[in-house]
Amino acid sequence: MRLEHVNLVVSNLEKALHFYQAAFPHWRIRSKGSGQWFAKPRNWVHFGDDYNYIAFSDHGEGNNRTLEGHQVGLAHFAFEVKNISALIHRLVDAGYPIDKSGSNNPHRKNVYFIDPDGFEVEFVEYLSDLPFERNNDD
Repeated sequence: MRLEHVNLVVSNLEKALHFYQAAFPHWRIRSKGSGQWFAKPRNWVHFGDDYNYIAFSDHGEGNNRTLEGHQVGLAHFAFEVKNISALIHRLVDAGYPIDKSGSNNPHRKNVYFIDPDGFEVEFVEYLSDLPFERNNDD
């Protein structure tokens, strides 16, 4: 089993794409279109590679949940990457500061960023192929 895509409702497609294109320069717009969602016009984009993508729709209103709060909702989602240092460099150069550094673990590196719509996105690079080391929080 694998997660194929995440569907995010955003306020601005260009701003969302700017963040995720900096994170994943090898991804592309797979498809796009427009329509209505419960009588509200929206544009949508599928941004990814041949196997995974993020679906964005631009009909979002209001603010995302407060990450420091206790509201029900998405806390964060994570992507495994092969070179976290290069990813950090691309995102910082694109104007996105690191929100939180990850835990100190000998078997993985991780970092958190906030995207333009307030979604917390974790990126993790595993330094071991052994599941018991990758999943160990000691």
